[in-house]
Amino acid sequence: MIDPQGPSATESQARSSAPVLAVDAMGGDHAPDVVIAGLDIAAERHPKAVFQVFGDPARIDALLRQTKRLKDRVVVRPTTETIPDDMKPTAALRLRDASMRRAIDAVAAGEAAGVISAGNTGALLALAKIVLKTMSGIDRPAMAAIGPSARGDVVMLDLGANMVCDARNLVEFAVMGDMFARTVLGLPSPTLGLLNVGSEEMKGDEILKRAAEALRASPLSPQFQGFVEGHDIAGGTVDVVVTDGFTGNVALKTGEGALRLVGDLLKRVFSASIAAKLAYLLARPGLNRLREWLDPRRYNGAVLLGLNGVVVKSHGGTDAQGFAHAVDVAMDMIVNRFNERIKDGLSQYAGRAALVAEPATEAALGANPVATAG
Repeated sequence: MIDPQGPSATESQARSSAPVLAVDAMGGDHAPDVVIAGLDIAAERHPKAVFQVFGDPARIDALLRQTKRLKDRVVVRPTTETIPDDMKPTAALRLRDASMRRAIDAVAAGEAAGVISAGNTGALLALAKIVLKTMSGIDRPAMAAIGPSARGDVVMLDLGANMVCDARNLVEFAVMGDMFARTVLGLPSPTLGLLNVGSEEMKGDEILKRAAEALRASPLSPQFQGFVEGHDIAGGTVDVVVTDGFTGNVALKTGEGALRLVGDLLKRVFSASIAAKLAYLLARPGLNRLREWLDPRRYNGAVLLGLNGVVVKSHGGTDAQGFAHAVDVAMDMIVNRFNERIKDGLSQYAGRAALVAEPATEAALGANPVATAG
C-alpha cells in the first residue's frame, strides 16, 4: 500500500497497538532487494509488526508482490532522494526527502517507534542525533552491538559514535549497556567492565579511574567487575564491555579481522591435501556448529542508544537473513520499551553528584566529537 502523505488518523488509531518500525529501503549495498527480503523473513517472527518503508515506490512495490508475508503489513512512503555511502554527514543533512531522513522523521513525529537503515553510518548518526535529539539525562548517545564470546554473547559500547569520552559518558554508557543486555539478551543481572590496558586498579588514565569509582558507588556496583582487557572481550569475562568510541571501533574491526583470518586459515588447512579433506569430512558437524555460532549475520544490528527513539544500523553488505536479525533487535527494543527502561535506570542516579562527572568542555573533546566511522 502506497501512502505519499503518511498515515491517516484512522490508520494511526488502528495501528496504535501494533509496533511500528520505519525502514530505510534504499540504504545498503543491495537495497532495496535485501531490505524487503529481510522484512519478509522478520514478518513471520513478528506477526503484529507494521513496517513503514521509505524509498522508490516502483522498485519497492515490485519486490512486495514477490513476498509471502508482507501483505497488509507494509505502508510504502515514496521518497525521491537516496544518501550515498560516501556522502559526508553535513551534505546528507541537506537531503530532506532522502529515504533515511524521512524514516527518522517518522520516529520524531511519533508515527513509528524506531528506525532501521543499512545506509551511510555517519549520516545515520548525524541525522538521528539532530532529528530525534538526545534523551533527557544522557549527555551523548552511544553505538552498541552484540558479538560472540567464549561464554555466550557480549555487548560492547561505544563502537564509534564518540571519539573522545569523559567519565560521565562512560557511566551513562554503562547504564545503557546494562539495560540493552537485559532487553535484548534477556540477562537478569549482566556483569559490566571498563575496557583498559590492564585489570589492576592503578592502570589507565584519570577518566577511566573516575568512571570506575563512580560505578563502584552506583546502583550498578554489584554488577561492575572493574577493568577488563582486550582479550576479555572474546573471553566473555563480562557481559557488557564499556569504552570510548575510538577504542571500541578499533577493537570491533580487529575482532572482525581475526574472525575472517580464522575462517581463511581453516579453509587452507582442510584443502591442503587428500588427508586434510578426509579430516574435514569427519570434523564437518563440529565445524558447521562453529560456523553457525560465529555467523556475522547473527550479530548484525548495531543500536544507537540514548536518543528519543530506537535507531538500528544494519551492516550495509548483509544479506536478507542478516537484515532480518537487525529487525529482530529493533523489535525487541520497541516491544520491551527499551527507552522507558533507560529513563528508569537513569532516575536512580538523580541527586548522586559523585556518580556523574562534569562533561568535558568542547575544547577538551575537540570540535567534532561525533564519529563518522563505518
